[in-house]
Amino acid sequence: MTVLESGQAYPLGANLHSSGVNFAVFSEHAERVELCVYDASGQQEMARHELYGPTEQIWHGFLPQAGEGLVYGYRVHGEYNPDAGHRFNPNKLLLDPYAREWQGKLQWHDAIFGYQRGHADGCRSFDSRDSGPYVPKSQVTGALPPLIALKNAKQPIQNSVIFEAHVKGFTQQFPGLSEAEKGRYSALTNPRVLDYLTDLGVSAVEWLPIQAGVDDDFLVTRGLTNYWGYNTLGFFAPSQRFATTAMENPSGGRATAQCVAMVNALHASGIECWMDVVYNHTAEGNEEGPTLCFRGLDNKSYYRLTDDNRNYLNESGCGNTLDLSHPRVLQMVLDSLRYWVNQIGIDGFRFDLASILGRNPTSFDRRCAFFSTLRQDPELQNTRFVAEPWDIGEGGYQLGSYPAGWSEWNDKYRDGVRRFWANEEGTLSPLADMLLGSYQSFFANQRGPSASVNFVTAHDGFTLNDLVSYQTKHNQANGENNRDGHGTNHSFNHGVEGATDDPDIVADRDRAQRNILATLLLSQGVPMLLAGDELQNSQAGNNNAYCQDNPLGWVTWPNSPKNHPQYQFVRHLIQVRKRLPLLRQNLWLHGGVRDKHWQLPDISWLNEYGQIMSSEEWADPYRQVMLMLLVDQNSDNGKANAALIAINNAETTFDVPLNTSVLPVGQWSRCVDTADPACTDSPLNNSTTFLLEAKTVVLLHCYTDK
Repeated sequence: MTVLESGQAYPLGANLHSSGVNFAVFSEHAERVELCVYDASGQQEMARHELYGPTEQIWHGFLPQAGEGLVYGYRVHGEYNPDAGHRFNPNKLLLDPYAREWQGKLQWHDAIFGYQRGHADGCRSFDSRDSGPYVPKSQVTGALPPLIALKNAKQPIQNSVIFEAHVKGFTQQFPGLSEAEKGRYSALTNPRVLDYLTDLGVSAVEWLPIQAGVDDDFLVTRGLTNYWGYNTLGFFAPSQRFATTAMENPSGGRATAQCVAMVNALHASGIECWMDVVYNHTAEGNEEGPTLCFRGLDNKSYYRLTDDNRNYLNESGCGNTLDLSHPRVLQMVLDSLRYWVNQIGIDGFRFDLASILGRNPTSFDRRCAFFSTLRQDPELQNTRFVAEPWDIGEGGYQLGSYPAGWSEWNDKYRDGVRRFWANEEGTLSPLADMLLGSYQSFFANQRGPSASVNFVTAHDGFTLNDLVSYQTKHNQANGENNRDGHGTNHSFNHGVEGATDDPDIVADRDRAQRNILATLLLSQGVPMLLAGDELQNSQAGNNNAYCQDNPLGWVTWPNSPKNHPQYQFVRHLIQVRKRLPLLRQNLWLHGGVRDKHWQLPDISWLNEYGQIMSSEEWADPYRQVMLMLLVDQNSDNGKANAALIAINNAETTFDVPLNTSVLPVGQWSRCVDTADPACTDSPLNNSTTFLLEAKTVVLLHCYTDK
């Protein structure tokens, strides 16, 4: 029998060496920790070894002759006293928090709980059944494929166009894929998929969570799954759900290798790979949840507890909150981020409920340990950081409060654009601020417009097609009697709820979608598209499809997606945005600086008559028309250019003059017109006016070489 040697307390996790594997796991309050070795199937426990330590709160050991693929878990001995915050139970097999690979799936069984469910003492009772047969195991990984660098240099973030997608939802019904590829990491290595993304022109794909997690008990009972994946437990392990099996793909390797192959393929195509990460809570839930990892390793260290230690602070709304004020928990999160960057190749992270990460014991602090440590980490300096800037705790809404180097999901932008195009009163002036990058939200902390990630739709909420087709949510398929999901959507169904064959309503909805897309892609800041919106994808009015791992939650693909009119329109918008730097500046425009050629301000706001907007017009709550003129401040007498964005949500068509004193003189062309989606850079041929139809967005470009 192999004897466990002392090994090293660092690095944490299971690390492969030429002569064996070193194991190291943190627990501040444990009395003993056992390493349990399983057979390849994960069903039979083969041996137990007591780890050495603790050395600076780390339990460790070296197992000679062990190698890649070894299946293992931990059993941790200590006090079981929920009143003191301790829930040690060695009968529960625990995942390694640093496991790079999982083996097997969770089976919901009473044995996975540390207490006896239904017992009179509730969570204070103790369950002695072995959870080993029912829980996933950790698995030792070896060397990963070499990383492929991003084709072309990484651009400033203001040049980004983000595409938010779900690995399975985006590819499950993609035309031309094999059954083995559909819904898997390998689909993102297929030339068809890569060609679609590169042709569309997006610069970064932001994946919904791909870290390993589990399905909630209540969803399994309903025959559903946690499809979106915001129930993470393995912060180092790619989800097995998106990996092909050995039978499907004998040369594909394990989930980790397949994930690297996906990132490499995107990089070779010039597309950054971002991922949504959930470090605010874990899948173990509240005090009535299962014991799968952190709860059994050291409950009091990993989680934020109430003053009586019995329950969990629930600032995430998911039952528990990780305690990043503990140095070892903070270390785990930072080690996880470095691993995904250095070993998997990830370029950026969107942090779910990020305000939790910035909490000290009482409030949000942008100088907290997490933000401060992250900012100075040399291995993460070239990484994108995007916050979902809120949680459900007191003072959790922190839009605009994040440190330098961070961007934030701007829900005020989302709601402002929706409200304007849904014909709500008093929305023109707020929209103007959003078109310029949301100065009101981000200037105070001395960040530029690129701090704002502009979006109108995301995974959470209506798709764009549903936003203009449904007045209310329709979430009955989720099994919660339509109680879940947002009740306030600022949507407008154009007279009929849901799908219709009425050609006039269909045309109105098509134009409404183009208006919203044009507003998004022509705004300063960083635009984010929801996968499928470029194809008018619908979820039948479900605005919370988190559990719909089926055609309702997947993107519906036409046979020739690149021929879809809305795809062509979005593609053109992205091309125009890339071609005109005026549309993606990372400085605040105030109207005080004049260019050298026309002597015009960098920004001017005009009415439909080509004149400067008056204070009375700005104050009119019913006004629905405005023009934004951007002038290139780097222009000189040799070359100059300007962009005029005209937005008309009124029922009236206007013939807007171009020969007023506040507009530049030069060669004008119509680059975008939502009334004519086929419009591509049409010269106005010295015309002194242009047509601004009702319910339309128009972009004109003016340039001179004289």
